[in-house]
Amino acid sequence: MGYEWEREVAVEAVCEAAKLCVDVQASLVTSLEKDDRSPVTVADFGSQALVCRRLQSTFANDSIVGEEDASVLREAKQAGMRETVTRFVRAYTDADEEAVCSWIDAGNGSVAERFWTLDPIDGTKGFLRNDQYAVALALIDDGEVKVATLACPALPVNLDEPDGERGMLFVAVRGEGTFCRPLSGGDMIRGQVAGPENAKAWRFVESVEASHGDHDAQKAVARAVGIQTPSLRMDSQAKYGAVARGDAALYVRLPSPKYSDYREKIWDHAAGSLVVEEAGGKVSDMFGHALDFATDALMENNRGVIVSSSEIHKQVIEALNGV
Repeated sequence: MGYEWEREVAVEAVCEAAKLCVDVQASLVTSLEKDDRSPVTVADFGSQALVCRRLQSTFANDSIVGEEDASVLREAKQAGMRETVTRFVRAYTDADEEAVCSWIDAGNGSVAERFWTLDPIDGTKGFLRNDQYAVALALIDDGEVKVATLACPALPVNLDEPDGERGMLFVAVRGEGTFCRPLSGGDMIRGQVAGPENAKAWRFVESVEASHGDHDAQKAVARAVGIQTPSLRMDSQAKYGAVARGDAALYVRLPSPKYSDYREKIWDHAAGSLVVEEAGGKVSDMFGHALDFATDALMENNRGVIVSSSEIHKQVIEALNGV
């Protein structure tokens, strides 16, 4: 089946949410800390509210599995933050506080035969540092990611011109390729991963946060496949976008020794994985197994993530055996 309508709605949703995130960032509003000590901002809540509102109104029967919920926002002590979130959402649609909380909680759905998974701000720490983050939305149908959108407001349009225009949109539909354009508009350009012949792109990307990977092991793997240049560190699924448009040939995310029990979450990888695959790349866990987005929000069946051009993927997996 075709997914033209889903693609159109997903693009509209993430672009609207990205605009809200930029608005919030410019306002310098504060964040709060969740029970797992990770930060959550007005933009996380506002972004999820806008995306879920649009999905609910268009695909009422689809479940949405999102990162946030409104429980902490409903607490009496968070009345100020609740009002602030509502104020930013109102810039895009009529809403009161209860409506905004309800839209956020629409993201508390379950994994199903067909569902959406959303990270309203992937890379909240990057967002707080005025660095990389992404609004990541994917449709999973019959166990496969079918539609993926990434809005990356801080990603340079040209990575070699970091002070130039920023903001990129990546869109992929299974079997139809990956396309990207500036968030400001313009023609869609087909994404294509870089091969070994592209010396300029022969580098790898990894997370900024040490808790999100094993930097030493990741560097060793990159060197084992001939990548000698220092890594390009960035937050969020913007890393998937960088690989998909040929800015880098490899993204490695290996479990940190300090967090050996950690499991990836589907909203952190579903959209990015299809964006890379439809650009000609390959995505798997560190053992070469396909990423499982159809069982649960926690990817219990996978460890680590390897993202690369198809030509070197097997070589990367083999290199892991020696690290």
